[in-house]
Amino acid sequence: MTKIIGLTGGIGSGKSTVANYIASKGIPVYIADDEAKKIMENADVKQRIQNLFDESVLNADKTLNRKKIGEFVFNNPSKLKELNAIVHPEVHNHFKNWVKKHEKFPFVIKEVAILFETGGNKQCDKVILITAPEELRIQRAMKRDNLTKKDILVRINNQLPEAKKKELSDFIIENIDLSNTFLKIDEILKILAKT
Repeated sequence: MTKIIGLTGGIGSGKSTVANYIASKGIPVYIADDEAKKIMENADVKQRIQNLFDESVLNADKTLNRKKIGEFVFNNPSKLKELNAIVHPEVHNHFKNWVKKHEKFPFVIKEVAILFETGGNKQCDKVILITAPEELRIQRAMKRDNLTKKDILVRINNQLPEAKKKELSDFIIENIDLSNTFLKIDEILKILAKT
């Protein structure tokens, strides 16, 4: 049976870079955030999301305005919970079908930013955590996403503390130097291939 390996890490940790590296090795990688964005644009899901808010969260072209939704939910934990209650079950079902299509592989990678927060780690056989010092993560995210330090800290504070994530993970990689990170990933992939 195909094993599910969770790949997670906070904003700016470098988990997407690691996911791309693993995918380049021919291992199937499911990027939950990307799939969630596609699923959210499905007409039925989009309508259910719009119904959560008093004002329109749609752009002129009728796509979701993610920035606006982000501003609403990151400062309102109950709205974030309601949004997740719509999106996460849809992504979960999509992922189950995706795994079926890849069952000839010994393992697949599921990359999820909020793996522990959603209880997704319970569906994983092993979990790889990508981490980095908070200041470095903030710098990376500011550069990549054009966000303020304050915006990034709000997102960090909405996620499980790093120490708790470490307790719940099977493999932990401190991603400071990318070439070193890739070497560690290679070692983990060898271990996973044997189990």
